[in-house]
Amino acid sequence: MKSSTLHALVVAVTIPFITPSLLAQRDNQFPFIEEILITGGTEKINRLPGSAHYIDSEQLAVFAYSDVQRIAREIPGVSIQVEDGYGLRPNISIRGVTTERSSRITLLEDNVLIAPAPYAAPSAYYFPTAGRFAGFEVVKGPAAITQGPLTIGGALNMISTPIPQRSQGNLLVEGGEDATYRLHATYGGYNQAGFGFLVETHQWRSDGFQNIDRSYTDTGLNVEDYTIKLAWAPVYSRHKGELKLQYAQQDSNQSYLGLTDADFVANADRRYGLSDLDNISTAHEQVILRYEYSATQDLTLNATAYNNEHARNWFKTEGIDLDGSDRADSLSRTGWASIINDINLGNGRDGFATDQLQAILDGNLDTAPGSIDVRANSRDYFSRGIQFGLNWQGGIGSSSHSLQAGVRVHRDEEDRLQYDSSFQQLNGELVLNDVGVLGAAGNRVQNADALAIHVYDQIEWSNWLLTLGVRYEDIELSRARYNGGADRLFRDGRNNDVQVWLPGFGVSYSLNENLVILGGVHKGFTAPTNSPGVAEEEALNYEFGFRYQDNRINAEAIWFLSDYENLLGVCTASSGTDCDIGDAFNGDAATVSGLEFLLSTDFSQSSNYSVPFMLTYTWINGEFDTNIADTAFFGDVSAGDPIPYIPEHQYRVSLGVETLQWGVSLSANYVDEVCVRASCQSTEKTDDTLTLDLSVNVQLSDNINVFGRIENLTDQEDILGRHPYGARPNKVRTVAVGVRVRF
Repeated sequence: MKSSTLHALVVAVTIPFITPSLLAQRDNQFPFIEEILITGGTEKINRLPGSAHYIDSEQLAVFAYSDVQRIAREIPGVSIQVEDGYGLRPNISIRGVTTERSSRITLLEDNVLIAPAPYAAPSAYYFPTAGRFAGFEVVKGPAAITQGPLTIGGALNMISTPIPQRSQGNLLVEGGEDATYRLHATYGGYNQAGFGFLVETHQWRSDGFQNIDRSYTDTGLNVEDYTIKLAWAPVYSRHKGELKLQYAQQDSNQSYLGLTDADFVANADRRYGLSDLDNISTAHEQVILRYEYSATQDLTLNATAYNNEHARNWFKTEGIDLDGSDRADSLSRTGWASIINDINLGNGRDGFATDQLQAILDGNLDTAPGSIDVRANSRDYFSRGIQFGLNWQGGIGSSSHSLQAGVRVHRDEEDRLQYDSSFQQLNGELVLNDVGVLGAAGNRVQNADALAIHVYDQIEWSNWLLTLGVRYEDIELSRARYNGGADRLFRDGRNNDVQVWLPGFGVSYSLNENLVILGGVHKGFTAPTNSPGVAEEEALNYEFGFRYQDNRINAEAIWFLSDYENLLGVCTASSGTDCDIGDAFNGDAATVSGLEFLLSTDFSQSSNYSVPFMLTYTWINGEFDTNIADTAFFGDVSAGDPIPYIPEHQYRVSLGVETLQWGVSLSANYVDEVCVRASCQSTEKTDDTLTLDLSVNVQLSDNINVFGRIENLTDQEDILGRHPYGARPNKVRTVAVGVRVRF
């Protein structure tokens, strides 16, 4: 994929800023613009009458992960469906919402929507590079209504590196197994006039931990990420402004094709030769322009204009026409998910015995000419808009208020122009038979126009803290399909519109200076697709719990309940189901309840060292409340069947020893087995898994730190997912060492 104009601009602007003498050091502080954070940081979280969590840069540095999945599991209530082992396109759930492509949570970077098309096509086929972020925050409960459009589970906001208060740079270099290396470099600061800048790059490469049959192709990744920030924030001015330019490109040999159960047991890190050509290339551009005006000491106004553009092409094997009689006949085409499932169950298909189906996967049986489809899943996205905010803090009588209001006007689009190339397997190799016709495998444009408004007031009175909020979403969704070919002759169209009010209420009461009881209720919402007649996903959400904090202990326990009026299912290729991509299905009523628990403390009584301990535990029970006739997405569902990919039990425990000169930390992460389909047969479950990670670091000087990390210390091999097409492994035991330098 070619580099864009923005990429060239990023490189060109970076070069002259490398010289440190351009900026003088100063002691004045220039905090980055306030609306970037949702929670306000750790101190403000402790006062919220609801569930929110913030992982800061100090906590991130302990393990120095580049995989967002390992980071997100530190937060109670978050579930992960592992697919590639690196978190390139993670499947994240909050409080039991659907995991697939993180499509049911609001994803933000610096409080700006970051999914490629968050309304029209919310599946996150782009996910920012986790290793470059300075912090992560998750908001759940009534506070989630400030961040839409997906408010049932909550929001995940990723905070990019802020411009430092004084001129400085940071360099992280890391190398590890599978020819893996990572580089993260930043430099920036402010001058005396209040002008600031930051230049940043994050480079990440690996050959991957899997091996493809009969192939020299690796299964790795190559990610390049560049960011520039320019800011103006004079000390005595009421005005602040910031321009952010960000570009990322990725090339990775990732596949949808997994393994049969027997092949997984024999070699979990194997990939079939049929996936030899599978590769995804992406390019992402982001422009954010912020302005903040402090009208008074208590009143701040802000405006943010943003534009995200994303292009991707995932060239991957889709399925096979077993008899090779007619490639144009979709009825004769069988997806790999069905082939693998038949082998697991010992069933034949279309005149082929189980051993013949296995021989195709093994490369030992030739197939008919044109029988194997490899699709070029080419799509272009944009997501753009402008949002305005107002923040006021003041008193009315004996109560104090922190009021925020926001308006966002947004438009996004997904443009598919795809084709299928046909191959045959011959002597274990894929041989091209026909390139295919552009547009024949997907030729459509779907878009969304949205207006979002929210008002949220935090009221403090005596020992009480109350939040009152409401969100309004007005969404217009449409799709146009075209006949095959680049000329795009109109075929048909459809649309679906929705308007919804989403109120929320939260309350907390301080029993003393350490213990707070909290609770809340809010209406949650997920926008429907453009499928006519499909209702939006709605749920009434409750939470109740407590938060305790003193000089040594931080504890939180929150019970939650999501009462779904309608659970929405959306067909995508990654769902691995036999349905038309883009169609949506009503799942009727469902209930998700659970408990989130967090405990952190320091076991040490000495001032010379610390023994930090953290436990997060989540229990979730999600099930369908009604019977649903057999559908292409949900299958045949009975009341009481589990919601797929939501583990009942999961926990993470970490224990460390830290001094001023060195530190060591061990984490243990347990995830219960899950059902991947509501019917939950033996071949529709994952394994439960326990993963141990170990990190060590040594402070060589004030500015140099050396670290090491072992992921999956015991080298567990478990089935962590079965979608899209077959069993998926966890990443093997991986050792990495690195150095951090501050200058």
